[in-house]
Amino acid sequence: MSRGFQNRFSTQYRCYSVSMLAGPNDRSDVEKGGKSRLNITYPMLFKLTNKNSDRMTHCGVLEFVADEGICYLPHWMMQNLLLEEGGLVQVESVNLMVATYSKFQPQSPDFLDITNPKAVLENALRNFACLTTGDVIAINYNEKIYELRVMETKPDKAVSIIECDMNVDFDAPLGYKEPERRPHHQEEPTEEEGDPSSYADMDTGFRAFTGSGNRLDGKTKGIEPSPAPLSPSDIKRGIPNYDFKVGRITFIRNSRPQPKKIVEDDDSMNRFIAFSGQGQSLRKKGRKP
Repeated sequence: MSRGFQNRFSTQYRCYSVSMLAGPNDRSDVEKGGKSRLNITYPMLFKLTNKNSDRMTHCGVLEFVADEGICYLPHWMMQNLLLEEGGLVQVESVNLMVATYSKFQPQSPDFLDITNPKAVLENALRNFACLTTGDVIAINYNEKIYELRVMETKPDKAVSIIECDMNVDFDAPLGYKEPERRPHHQEEPTEEEGDPSSYADMDTGFRAFTGSGNRLDGKTKGIEPSPAPLSPSDIKRGIPNYDFKVGRITFIRNSRPQPKKIVEDDDSMNRFIAFSGQGQSLRKKGRKP
């Protein structure tokens, strides 16, 4: 059975924003996309056209409570149509294809501060009935309004998102700039940096036992600080291992070189002889026992 209207509805209404709607003060639900809560068997969708500016969009109907000849629209929808308070809008009933894909562009980089922006948008779109390419929709999250432009919709420029399986994608936010990546250049040491003697004039920080002392008698003689001069040999600078290979670890042990033994031709010097030492006498020489 065709879901089209037998007699297409088309008329003009005088349009006002939701703030002009009489009744309860809190009508935030009207600021959404107009997904009807009525028990109807078909999606009631309409095409809104501002003939003065040649702008059009699509929406659903939320309630039939307005006075005759008057309709109330969300403020962001009136901005899309370039409508002022009390302006005339043409309302026509339409049938839209079910959406399969949509792409949005946040109008501020602040949208990236949301932990999961895709989930937030998908949850907000549950209150919308349809989308039109080129429109700027507004969603409320954590008491802040975020605006997003509809960049693309498939399979048509205007689609219905009631009970659909739609893939959502994002463009870079308006005014967003990617952080610049600075290349890391390894500078080669100059001749002055390679000379250890040039480090003697540099401030090496803390040096032990360089302060001045105080005498108990109050004299100042011999208490002037006398820092030890810093010699180039005191500065230790690491030497890179130019033979380093990835995946190989080399342990370098700073062991002292063993002195070379003097090898003599006489084998008797190198051979062990038992009881070959010299003895010592407890008696003094020249004294008879």
